[in-house]
Amino acid sequence: METSGNDIIIPLENVDSEHCALIVGKGIAKIRGVTSSRVELNNKQAIIRAGDPQTVAETVTTIRDLGYDVSTVKKTYPVLEMTCASCAVSVESILKAQWGVVDARVNFASASVVIEFIPGVTNEEALQHAVRSIGYDILTGPGPEAGLSAETIQKNNFNRLKKKTYWSLVLSVPVVIIGMFFSDWKYSNVWMWIISTPVMVWPGRSFFINSWKQARHRSANMDTLVALSTGVAYLFSVFNTLFPGFWLDRGLETHVYFEAAVVIISFILLGKLLEEKAKGNTSSAIKKLMNLQPDVVTLVDKEGGQLQVPVDRVLTGNIIQVKPGERIAVDGTVVQGNSYVDESMLSGEPVPVLKKEQEKVFAGTINMKGSFQFRADKIGSETRLARIIKMVRDAQSSKAPVQKLVDRVSGIFVPVVIVIAVIAGLAWYLLDGENGFSQGLLAFITVLVIACPCALGLATPTAIMVGVGKGAEKGILIKDAESLELAKNVNAIILDKTGTITEGKPVVTNEIWINANPDLKKILYNIEKLSEHPLAEAIVDHLKDQEHIAVSDFESITGKGVKATLNDEIYLAGSKRFILENSIQPDPVLSATGDSWSSEAKTQIWFAGAGKLLAVLAITDPVKLSSKEAISVLQSSGIEVYMLTGDSESTAKIIAKETGIEHYTPEVLPEGKADFVSLLQKQGKIVAMAGDGINDSTALARAEVSIAMGKGSDIAMDVAKMTIISSDLMKIPEAIRLSGATVKTIKQNLFWAFIYNLIGIPVAAGILYPVNGFLLNPMIAGAAMALSSVSVVSNSLRLKWTK
Repeated sequence: METSGNDIIIPLENVDSEHCALIVGKGIAKIRGVTSSRVELNNKQAIIRAGDPQTVAETVTTIRDLGYDVSTVKKTYPVLEMTCASCAVSVESILKAQWGVVDARVNFASASVVIEFIPGVTNEEALQHAVRSIGYDILTGPGPEAGLSAETIQKNNFNRLKKKTYWSLVLSVPVVIIGMFFSDWKYSNVWMWIISTPVMVWPGRSFFINSWKQARHRSANMDTLVALSTGVAYLFSVFNTLFPGFWLDRGLETHVYFEAAVVIISFILLGKLLEEKAKGNTSSAIKKLMNLQPDVVTLVDKEGGQLQVPVDRVLTGNIIQVKPGERIAVDGTVVQGNSYVDESMLSGEPVPVLKKEQEKVFAGTINMKGSFQFRADKIGSETRLARIIKMVRDAQSSKAPVQKLVDRVSGIFVPVVIVIAVIAGLAWYLLDGENGFSQGLLAFITVLVIACPCALGLATPTAIMVGVGKGAEKGILIKDAESLELAKNVNAIILDKTGTITEGKPVVTNEIWINANPDLKKILYNIEKLSEHPLAEAIVDHLKDQEHIAVSDFESITGKGVKATLNDEIYLAGSKRFILENSIQPDPVLSATGDSWSSEAKTQIWFAGAGKLLAVLAITDPVKLSSKEAISVLQSSGIEVYMLTGDSESTAKIIAKETGIEHYTPEVLPEGKADFVSLLQKQGKIVAMAGDGINDSTALARAEVSIAMGKGSDIAMDVAKMTIISSDLMKIPEAIRLSGATVKTIKQNLFWAFIYNLIGIPVAAGILYPVNGFLLNPMIAGAAMALSSVSVVSNSLRLKWTK
């Protein structure tokens, strides 16, 4: 925990020796800003003294770069009271300035923040206090809204905003009518004042409260612009209503701008309402995923009785009954019965999958016609569905690299706009003579109203949210925004052979039995069942449901095969060389057949017993049905495809020929795959790596875009930035096209947001007046400002319907 003099205790992970501690200590000592440090191996902690909170975050990054880790907490919290991109920047800045915060990323579109912090140095209450100090809030623990979901909070806020907007519009209509058609009426100004005041006091109150909070902390946001513009218009109009003689005595007309003040507030509230509605649609993918899990399940007890219970009461090991048409609640293994299961909501594959005993089923999938029972293996946050939801939510909250530029612009946007508004007002006052003051006031108000930091803040995150959600619906899990943005630039992709191009599950394709005795199949089945080799598993699956026979003296000989004894006879199963080494000569015809199978990239298992050859089986790892088409699509789009495999030259050549791959490298070790990635990167290529095994993890980590097959190892999926749930290679071109569409949408959004402000602000200041006499009405400016944000969000939503 934090000690006096800014001493910070950083809990360490994987620092298990003096050598490790020395490496960490040297790394920390090199960090600028660390005035003193020491590593305590026994306590697994580093103690540093630093003058800046950012130094702590830099220290954590350095420790991780050295290959070790720091114990931190990483959570997502809903953020309240944010109204524009500048608000998001303010919240993020204040959090990053707290001791113990490693990173903070605010997503304005989803009104959430991901905070990673060192629990002993800071805590949720301290972080919440820091955010509240600048006029915002995060939901962490006990409180009136703590037990509500982010979706419920968003719904409640939307309903409140809807009510405010309705009454603001209703009250604005008579003010506009009086101002436009009855301005010569004796009491017109008084009645407009009376009707306008409730709009300023209730629907418009939040703008003034929030801008005051910002001013107290020497900050400004969109609320500041709205409060300044409408507040000045309202107060100026009140003054003119109460003291009309002040201007008349000076030979000037009195003007009131009550209608401008209330219409601006109404249009901005309407724009925020439409924006919130559209922002809610950008997170529809998460909502769909969360609705996949049923609320109740049917548990089966030891006596066979059934009881319906809430899904959160299911424990690991419980037996669950699934009836036709029901959704599967948790991950598990079928123990009784069989049925076809629709897994399209997770994998994107429309064809139902047959599930038999000992096969895995997953939460969120739908049982079709049959009825079965399964054992709960993973529950709660451990299910595949829960992991997918977390991955999608984290990705939607992450920031694309281009967002850094937007954040810098948003951080200075409001102060710059206020300066421009003041300059425009003064210019009109000094240069326009008789009407200078009123025209200057209108220019000041119009510039403040038309400026829109919200469109800038929404441009990137809304597109990312929709893009990530679209990927999830198609069975493509994207871990962060950076990989989604970068994928479209890939010009070289490396494919691991086994499990990526091929099914990764060897099957028996051919067999020749010299002796027709059915007992021989039983013997081979029982011998191979004792082996853990993947090829043995293929034979066991092929010869399934054989009678159990007890064999003895089982021995697995690495790289050759297995042997066992039954009834004093020795039986062998393995390579042709293994058979020959045991003085068993195969028939010339069978040898020729084996050679032909080898030319088809098939592995042979020779089975012999009592000194005689009994059978030969051919096993292959079949190429996925979609692999050839996917590789063709990638190559036709200008992407070079490389295949790496640990198999022999002959096998690699056959697979490459079958799939149309021009570049392949056989007999590659795991470290060789990572080296190959580096080689392509040195040639200036943007490299994607697709693999499914632990041996691919180093190469996946090194590639710019890493893609894991969903049916592969958990380590590969943890390392990779994208996961193809169905392991279908056709999803890779889809992911690249999705990346291109998302980046295109981001660029369109940013172009609109920037061009809108670059054109709108000068026009609002009156730059066109010397040319054609055009002056922008503040009410029109308010409508334009509101529509700019809505247009950006709507453009992002178009991604949902992109094919």
